[in-house]
Amino acid sequence: MKTNSAFARSSGRSTPEPSSRDRKAARRPKRVPGGAIEEPTRARCDEPAPPELIRGIEQFNAGEFFEQHETLELLWRDTRTPVRGLYHGILQVGVGFHHWRNGNFHGASTLLEEGIDRLRPFAPRCHGVEVDELIADATAARERLIALGAEGMRRVDIAWMAPRIRFTG
Repeated sequence: MKTNSAFARSSGRSTPEPSSRDRKAARRPKRVPGGAIEEPTRARCDEPAPPELIRGIEQFNAGEFFEQHETLELLWRDTRTPVRGLYHGILQVGVGFHHWRNGNFHGASTLLEEGIDRLRPFAPRCHGVEVDELIADATAARERLIALGAEGMRRVDIAWMAPRIRFTG
């Protein structure tokens, strides 16, 4: 008797297919160019913000989420110290809003969550950025996104939901 091989493969499976989050968690950490510099996470938070961070935040605040991603990704990739997590977190929150604007519910909810988590070690502030406020505002926006769902998210203008990143003083 001939069997359908696709059916045989799918019917014999006892474990669910891993989610994108599971696959991402199983990846090796991204390589830090030149090797990471070992120091406390917040060691450089009292230093002034680099110009690329200021530019990326200006783009974020203008709703230019794709552009802020491009700006901050270069800074993040070129940074060897733990403060690169701050840049990565801001970048991810912005990309979350980019996905929201494009109607990608999964991308928006996932990137907002990952960005918020990545920002937590840098609260309350770092490089003059009010990180605790960004976390609170991004969390409120993500909760609204979840409440709206994939269909409802399209009815909300993200200009009203996206936080503004503020500097101390």
